[in-house]
Amino acid sequence: MNDTVFQVIEEAGWIAPLIFILLHVFRPVLLLPVVVFYIAGGYLFGIFYGTIYTLIGLALMSAAFYAIVNVIPSARHYLSRIKNKLFGNRQMTIGQVNILRMMPFIHFQVLSLFLIEITSSFREYMRYSVAGVILPTITYTSFGGFITTMPWYATLSFFGFLAIIFFWFGQNQDDTKAEFNAIMAKARS
Repeated sequence: MNDTVFQVIEEAGWIAPLIFILLHVFRPVLLLPVVVFYIAGGYLFGIFYGTIYTLIGLALMSAAFYAIVNVIPSARHYLSRIKNKLFGNRQMTIGQVNILRMMPFIHFQVLSLFLIEITSSFREYMRYSVAGVILPTITYTSFGGFITTMPWYATLSFFGFLAIIFFWFGQNQDDTKAEFNAIMAKARS
C-alpha cells in the first residue's frame, strides 16, 4: 500500500504538490481538520517538503479566508457566532491564538477571525497568520505519526501543557496592561 501511494505521487510529478497545496485552500469547505493535512504532508512528501507545501497551502488559505470574510458578511457573521459559542466575549492575544493553533481540533478559521480582529491590516494579518502556523506545521508534519500513536494519557498531558501555556499568555497580557495603566496614571499626575 505505502509503495503504491509513493509511486503514484512520484509519477504525478509537480502536479501532486500543486494538488496538495490547492486542497489546503479548499480544506474548510471539505470540513477536514488542518491536522489531517499536517500529517498527510509529512507522510506523502517527507518532513521538509511536506512542511514547505503545507506552509504555502496555509498561507494561500489564510489570504483567501481574509478576502472571503471581508467580501461576504454572512461568512463573517457565521464564524463570529461560532467564535462566541466557543470562546464567549473573551479577547485573546496573538500568542494565545498561536498556542491554540497547536491544538489539532480547534476551529482554524475561528482563530483566523481572531487574528483579523486583532490586526490592523492584511499585511499584519498575513505576517502573524503565517508565523503562527510554522511551529504546528513543523511539529505535526515531523511528529504526526508519533502524536497519533501516543497513548491517550500522553496526548492529554501534551494538550494540558498547551492549555497551561495558553492561560499563562493571558495572565502575562493582563499584567502588562496593569503595568501600562499604572505608568499612565503616574504620568497624568
